[in-house]
Amino acid sequence: MIAALLVALTSLLGGAVAAEAHQINLTNARLALGADRTVEVEVAMRGSDIDRAVGTRIFDDASGLVQPGVLAAASAPILAYIKSHTAVFGESGRLCRPGGGDVAADGDGVVMRVPWVCAGVDDPLRYRSTVLIDVSPDARQVVLIGAGTDAAQDLLDAGHTETALTEAAPPTLLQVIARYTEAGIEHIFLGYDHIVFLAAVVLWARRIWPVIKVVTAFTVAHSVTLSLAALDIVRIPSSIIEPAIAASIVYVAAENFLSRDVDKRWHDTFCFGLIHGFGFASALQEFGLPRGALVPALASFNLGVEIGQIAVVSLVVPALLGMDRLLTPSRRAPTRPAFAVYALSVVIIGLGGYWFLDRTVLSA
Repeated sequence: MIAALLVALTSLLGGAVAAEAHQINLTNARLALGADRTVEVEVAMRGSDIDRAVGTRIFDDASGLVQPGVLAAASAPILAYIKSHTAVFGESGRLCRPGGGDVAADGDGVVMRVPWVCAGVDDPLRYRSTVLIDVSPDARQVVLIGAGTDAAQDLLDAGHTETALTEAAPPTLLQVIARYTEAGIEHIFLGYDHIVFLAAVVLWARRIWPVIKVVTAFTVAHSVTLSLAALDIVRIPSSIIEPAIAASIVYVAAENFLSRDVDKRWHDTFCFGLIHGFGFASALQEFGLPRGALVPALASFNLGVEIGQIAVVSLVVPALLGMDRLLTPSRRAPTRPAFAVYALSVVIIGLGGYWFLDRTVLSA
């Protein structure tokens, strides 16, 4: 059991990266209709997703960034892919004419801009996207139509590939709740650093009450900062937040060598939860908040995060109790072997240290 846990935690190092500007299998599109009936379509997606879809090698796994030089050489097939998987057309089905377009590196992602000339095309204009669906059927695209806070929003996926440019119907309340709850759950399971943090905090836990206090403190704290950041009341650069999240992981793992009192760890969890909340907010801001349903969307995303972290703890704690029974089978009341906690903590410190260096020194 301890070997399995060590392998599971260590394997995260290979696939885990800092919280990125672009999420896997999620693209963003901004549509703007000009007075000359030219629709500017701007699509942003993660570099590794482009490599999967187009067969390029623009994403550098070592740095976690797109290589501008390689991107420039691969711009033609990338634009060809975007043009073949997006379209702007009129009510009769007549297609607008795509222009040349351009691509630009954006950290770990790429922004692709293609103008669609719609002169003579009948209203209402519509936009279609199947970007990434050919390689990942669960891929989604957040579409913003217009500029600023008045932009209409829609979410496209394999079952919903089209939206109206000027009259996009706002999603229903139930659709908003479902979309943002799912987004919150996904963020936890794709956010390796948050999972490792929670695991490190409960390594000494053998009773349910301390775990409840830890999870509750973390929830209350991250809910506060998530809301403040998502509503743009407080903004802290990710260059500060992401290294701080990594440092929090190292701290709680190192604390396992100094104290076994899980009952009081909710204090630490609350303080660090404030930091992690800003990390959650960065993912929510990329996903976007519908202006007409801001509060339900924010609450649903937070609910999804909570469901995800409860699921993580529900898996980790029983695994630890099972490890106790395997490692101390001769005892009537199994105990938590210190060497097991120390071994797991060392692995977690290694992960946290790697993330900290990756988000500071290696990303400079």
